[in-house]
Amino acid sequence: MVNKILKAPEGPPSDVERIKDESNYLRGTLGETMLDRISSGISEDDNRLMKFHGSYLQDDRDLRNERQKQKLEPAYQFMLRVRTPGGVSTPEQWLVMDDLAQKYGNGTLKLTTRQAFQMHGILKWNMKKTIQEIHASLLDTIAACGDVNRNVMCNPNPYQSEVHAEVFEWSKKLSDYLLPRTRAYHELWLDEEKVISTPEVEEEVEPMYGPLYLPRKFKIGVAVPPSNDIDVYSQDLGFIAILEDEKLVGFNVAIGGGMGMTHGDKATYPQLAKVIGFCRPDQILEVAEKVITIQRDYGNRSVRKNARFKYTVDRLGLETVKEELENRLGWSLDEAKSYHFDHNGDRYGWEKGVKGKWHFTLFVQGGRIADFEDYKLMTGLREIAKVHSGDFRLTANQNLIIANVSTEKKKQISDLIEQYGLTDGKHYSALRRSSLACVSLPTCGLAMAEAERYLPVLLEKIEAIVDENGLRDKEITIRMTGCPNGCARPALGEIAFIGKAPGKYNMYLGAAFDGSRLSKMYRENISEEQILNELRVLLPRYAKEREEGEHFGDYVIRAGVIEAVTDGTNFHA
Repeated sequence: MVNKILKAPEGPPSDVERIKDESNYLRGTLGETMLDRISSGISEDDNRLMKFHGSYLQDDRDLRNERQKQKLEPAYQFMLRVRTPGGVSTPEQWLVMDDLAQKYGNGTLKLTTRQAFQMHGILKWNMKKTIQEIHASLLDTIAACGDVNRNVMCNPNPYQSEVHAEVFEWSKKLSDYLLPRTRAYHELWLDEEKVISTPEVEEEVEPMYGPLYLPRKFKIGVAVPPSNDIDVYSQDLGFIAILEDEKLVGFNVAIGGGMGMTHGDKATYPQLAKVIGFCRPDQILEVAEKVITIQRDYGNRSVRKNARFKYTVDRLGLETVKEELENRLGWSLDEAKSYHFDHNGDRYGWEKGVKGKWHFTLFVQGGRIADFEDYKLMTGLREIAKVHSGDFRLTANQNLIIANVSTEKKKQISDLIEQYGLTDGKHYSALRRSSLACVSLPTCGLAMAEAERYLPVLLEKIEAIVDENGLRDKEITIRMTGCPNGCARPALGEIAFIGKAPGKYNMYLGAAFDGSRLSKMYRENISEEQILNELRVLLPRYAKEREEGEHFGDYVIRAGVIEAVTDGTNFHA
């Protein structure tokens, strides 16, 4: 009965649908294009397909004008994203990523807000070698981008380490189970021989995704209360671990979240996922698959700005989508179980876990692993990786956990931390430790304003206001992006800035500290001076008027500074 009333939006397919349709399951002409040495770039069609293989073609926008004057093509380079389910990698894999960044990249690594490695500055003729070396380390880049399920996020916090191993295994199973089945990646990058297909076999190439894959990207995260560090409500599909007597009994299922929007287009908006029920651990693979097939069948393939799953859920209705999910499953979700989130940050410094293991959470400004003039972060972590016998965990807040350190190794690693001045960030303000920024300029083609390079500069000026008002140790989530696509989840920042033009930002306030409420636009298209003037009023008020334990996002709503956003559909109201 449900299938009779469900349908996808009408309209001609977007051009990306054509590209996928003609690509022969993500192959396109990439094989020939990547061998062409006349240009360091690739065609737009092939660049769309490259996303499915974990990469985007970019150019250095700092050099764009100068190269134009010299009648040279843009300084093309590739960004490569490495799929690390749950953000976990071995010391050996860390060393491989470090080595590749030096050999083929720009000498740095970016820890993303989806717990993945990102490398910038890779030239076209080095891409195949880079991907092959990543593969040899037992990592890969497949489905790190594109209209498929992306890297599955998982709570990495060390104080929950007993549960972490079990929850992480489920996130890894999800990530592997939901990979595309096409062999295009292996043929193009790993020199696998192409198998001659038949019409009968072609139908089975992508049993879940189908030949056109999804209408847009799809994101999954697994959270373990009381920590919402992965911002589970920002995911297309979220699994919230439910513990009873310290044992994992299953997951609450939340659907329909997403952060991206477009300036000036009120038909686009950030949205929070909503809990629709509970399932056992052994049911989450099936739940995820069926949710993805609903988006495959009913998502918007005509207008990409409205193609994310959140718009499908809002258009069809939450209850309708739940009914369709249970119809496809052949069984019903149980009633959602109670849970509670109280924060979404990281615990810095040393924490003792189970089985005598230790974990050190390192603060990484903007997620950028590099050697700076007075801070040899990359070298220090390289030396630690050489002796570390545990693992590394990339957090959703762009930080790094040196995890599962044995008591025997703890002193050696502590000495290296001290030798290289690696910091847990405790000498920084709580505001800075709670900050996120996307890459933005110079490499992101969508960026309208600075983010990663500028936020530390702005924070220094805001910290002066924070210190004057006794708020240095008060955690306030602050996020900045160069465009409204939402890569650093700005709509969930208690204070957020979204780039509008060079040096100009829309300022948002009022998100919940635990990630359960969206922010709302407070000021439009303002400069640094205007930002600081606003905060010189708001932060002193907060310092004087806040109630016991009240977070900044809650205060600005209670004080009438901004209205609460009750749902993404009234984000622009």
